[in-house]
Amino acid sequence: MSPTFVHRNLPRLLLQARESVMAHTRPSLREHGLSDQQWRVLRVLGEHGTIETGRVAREAFILGPSLTGVLARMERDGLVRRARDAQDQRRSVVEATPRGLKLVGKLSRMVEEHYGWMEQSLGKQKLAELYVLLDDVIELERT
Repeated sequence: MSPTFVHRNLPRLLLQARESVMAHTRPSLREHGLSDQQWRVLRVLGEHGTIETGRVAREAFILGPSLTGVLARMERDGLVRRARDAQDQRRSVVEATPRGLKLVGKLSRMVEEHYGWMEQSLGKQKLAELYVLLDDVIELERT
């Protein structure tokens, strides 16, 4: 006998929604030689400037060991710069290079155009409600 589920598979739906959105973005990322993870790192750095690598990992949803490899490749490609934190030499900080920031600017325009299309298609109110609901689910599951 198989289990009876009352609710739809929320994690799967969230993954499908993510993939639907990323299906539009991913080709542009690939044109610029970026993986999804590298884009998440650049977006975080574009929003916050120079920050501690642990914060990058948390905000970009990349595990620490994976982030090390991602940052090494990005540093090799001239997209980021890493250094020791001036206040705490045990910590590392990372920042986007001018080349990385230029890429953030270019790709963020494309991403924002897509979000504008989503807003036009769904309606401003529905998209705002979606953001609120997602924030509520995130907060609910933190407690």
